[in-house]
Amino acid sequence: MHDAPTHAVESSPGTAADGKEPLAGGLKQRHLTMLGLGGVIGAGLFVGSGAGIAVAGPGIVLSYLIAGALAMLVMRMLGEMSAAMPASGAFSVHAERALGRWAGFSVGWLYWFLLVVVLAVEATGAAQIANGWVPAVPQWGWVLLFMIVFTVANLAAVKNFGEFEFWFATLKVTAIVLFLALSLLAVFGVLPDTEPVGLANLTGHGGFLPHGWSGVVSGVLAVVFAFGGLEVVTIAAAESDDPARAVGRAVRSAVWRILFFYVGSMLVIVTLLPWSSMQPGKSPYVAVLDSIGVPGAGQIMNIVVFVALLSALNANLYGSSRMIFSLAERGEAPRALLKVSGGGSRRSWGSPRSNGVESGGEVESGGGVPRRAVLASVAFGFVSVLLNLKWPDSVFLYMLNAVGAVLLFVWGLIAVSQLRLRPQIAREAPGKLTLRMWGFPYLTWAALVAMGGVLILMLTDDTARPQLLWSAGATGLVLLVAGARALRERRGRG
Repeated sequence: MHDAPTHAVESSPGTAADGKEPLAGGLKQRHLTMLGLGGVIGAGLFVGSGAGIAVAGPGIVLSYLIAGALAMLVMRMLGEMSAAMPASGAFSVHAERALGRWAGFSVGWLYWFLLVVVLAVEATGAAQIANGWVPAVPQWGWVLLFMIVFTVANLAAVKNFGEFEFWFATLKVTAIVLFLALSLLAVFGVLPDTEPVGLANLTGHGGFLPHGWSGVVSGVLAVVFAFGGLEVVTIAAAESDDPARAVGRAVRSAVWRILFFYVGSMLVIVTLLPWSSMQPGKSPYVAVLDSIGVPGAGQIMNIVVFVALLSALNANLYGSSRMIFSLAERGEAPRALLKVSGGGSRRSWGSPRSNGVESGGEVESGGGVPRRAVLASVAFGFVSVLLNLKWPDSVFLYMLNAVGAVLLFVWGLIAVSQLRLRPQIAREAPGKLTLRMWGFPYLTWAALVAMGGVLILMLTDDTARPQLLWSAGATGLVLLVAGARALRERRGRG
């Protein structure tokens, strides 16, 4: 495999020869800020949190604190590298720069596969909700409509993606804020027909830790993957007018507020209702709204979850197209994907590598939307949707298991890349460290240890073990391909 490059900052792989992205800028600071805030507020929080409460009880608050702290550390590392070296491939580019081409290839393709598979889950989930509202339109019809709408939006201009995500995130954040406000009023007995609840639900029904610390640990396993999605903001930052400043502000504004939304929501939920009344698969948010007398709570939450699913679908389509475009930039994906929209003149560009390998192609200046990359991603997304509709419990289940633990692999490489790149950036271009990782290198190592702990938990958990094993198999296959490519290139140079 290729040796890690020795220069960190001069020219990042995945950028043009002049150091700029060939993609057009179009995302504003408000887009990135709301993308950072709303990127992880999805169905995993609104519905999936019920499973975490069922295994941890009120201790789910600690589970979210632990999982949220890990996600915050990863986001800070990624923000540091992206502010210093913004690129459409984000952590794939950083991994290549830090560890070699095998790392950039592996993490880029695995993350792309993760996004296009999960995209099918989101499209199907949104279609199920819409079919409940309008049964005359079959589920597959809704899926087709959603895929077409977001494909067209992503093909037109990057600002369309930004506007969709801005308003989606605004609705989700508004829903969370209103939920917290109503719940706090109910906790203190301010709402009509309510009385102060005190600490009865936190200390009763088995206590704050009804299943002990093992329940908290199981809760971490149940909720940690809900924080996936934060990474897209660093991919999107490359298409803003001032990437370094934009990603720094987006990361700073996002991490604390997201933790507040998650932990705050869980705290008011387990304060208002007995944890034992929660059922996996049922939204605890609906249960709380019903308990305080909000009319139509179920339909209100259905609308919020529907928007959350469409938001995730839009973000995953965007993120997957930019990741495969970045792979093509570096010669790790078909070069045909390099073409971007626009009617202007064509210019050649390359991404020089300090290890002597150069990849590049031609792009059209003017529009800056990688339409072929969008179409390639949505095509595989359509395949995933069809497999989910036709064989949800067999073929698609295997695909879903194959990406179940990929997020941890991505996070792990982000941490290792940051350990390698931080000293190089500090030595060669300290002015680029506008956003610094806290407590470097100790907190980076702590995050890596925590990720290892989650993997061990998955290995010992009967329900999570298949995901880990299938994901390990998929990761091993990609690493094998990366190694074979590296060996073939060495022989070619020899």
